[in-house]
Amino acid sequence: MKNVEMKVEHGKLVITVDLQKEFGESSSGKSIIIASTEGNVDVPNVDHVKIGLNIYRRKGK
Repeated sequence: MKNVEMKVEHGKLVITVDLQKEFGESSSGKSIIIASTEGNVDVPNVDHVKIGLNIYRRKGK
């Protein structure tokens, strides 16, 4: 994962992302990657639940 922290508190998934970080261009070159789970991953400490997350901004903005 890039720039994604996850935890479960009181049955709720809490996701933390630093919106000031960047990880370069997407594969298409149209956007800048801020955070990604890089595919589907398990939600911590929860059976049979997965998450896929991508956070990005348009290039040049």
